[in-house]
Amino acid sequence: FQGIFVLGLPYALLYSGYSGLFLIILAAALCCYTGKILIACLYEENEDGQLIRVRDTYEDIANACCKKLSPKLGGIVVNVTQVTELIMTCILYLVVSGNLLSHSFPYVPLTEKTWSVIAFVTLLPCVFIKTLKIVSKLSQLCSLVHFIIILVVMTYCLTQIHQWSWAKFRLSIEFEDFLVSVGVIIFSYTSQIFLPTLEGNMKNPEEFRCMLNWTHFFACVLKTTFALTAFLTWGEETKEVITDNLPSFLQTLVNLCLLTKALLSYPLPFFSATEIVYACISRGNHSNYRSPLSALGVRGSFLLLTLLMAMFIPHFALLMGLTGSVTGAAMTFLLPSLFHLKLKWKKLSFLEKCADISVFILGFLCSLAGIVCSIKGLLEVFG
Repeated sequence: FQGIFVLGLPYALLYSGYSGLFLIILAAALCCYTGKILIACLYEENEDGQLIRVRDTYEDIANACCKKLSPKLGGIVVNVTQVTELIMTCILYLVVSGNLLSHSFPYVPLTEKTWSVIAFVTLLPCVFIKTLKIVSKLSQLCSLVHFIIILVVMTYCLTQIHQWSWAKFRLSIEFEDFLVSVGVIIFSYTSQIFLPTLEGNMKNPEEFRCMLNWTHFFACVLKTTFALTAFLTWGEETKEVITDNLPSFLQTLVNLCLLTKALLSYPLPFFSATEIVYACISRGNHSNYRSPLSALGVRGSFLLLTLLMAMFIPHFALLMGLTGSVTGAAMTFLLPSLFHLKLKWKKLSFLEKCADISVFILGFLCSLAGIVCSIKGLLEVFG
């Protein structure tokens, strides 16, 4: 939850004002809710009224919902959506790594693309990752680095507390700017794509809902505190990535920490994407790894694909925004609420049905707005 998106939250407050603070809280509640209903779709009651896990993946849920239309259609749509979002996330980490390296070592005569290739070389061991345990260890290190970054930024902000002013907050906001803020805030919480795998690997899956409540609560508190502290420090001068506001002597340190974080963040989406593809190729026998060479080939191909796309896609940020508006909103809001309504309709109360329908409508509007803004940006870029 505390990903690189967090560094854009103060910038989001610049354009959303007081409503941005409310959005950070609302987004936490909505994403926590859709995470719970998605996992609820994995279970069905047996004859004794006990909940039994009858599905394992997002794909299984989609297939169960679309089985009357086509047994495999739902799974194909979900898998394509998941893999697209995960690959784009991996590419973003490579692009960010190249950008951070070029800014950290400006005196070295290398282009950003060359730096991206250097970052890519450090990620080659990812082809040997076979279990989620290894990924979780890397994610722990990633979290540690992230908190160092947050600590540095907040410590500096607290030294500037004498110039804080609530007058820096906007009362009136522009609609398009507000939509940008909504996208940044909502997608800083998204994790639904990993939840079925995560819940299935927990020692005590019955604690999943409690875990989701606490993680979203603490994520909300940290995001709000960080965004508020940084925005009160720089106000109208707040930059798109808040670390760019830091004095030069701190920027290099933070940039290197961000680079480490980006590289440590790469294995999770990479592992998830390759697992999905290999599961499709081996028709559900991926956990046995009966053909290690085949698994290695899938991972190696994905690794190379992310590098090539990072090197040659122009205007990647805008394309990422367009993809995120489609896949991010679908995986986070649209599909969980739709699947929950489809599979649990007879057992849902009136209020639960209203909640699911409201989330679906909200997700659709966010997605539509994001698509319009991204296409408008692409049209402006291409003249």
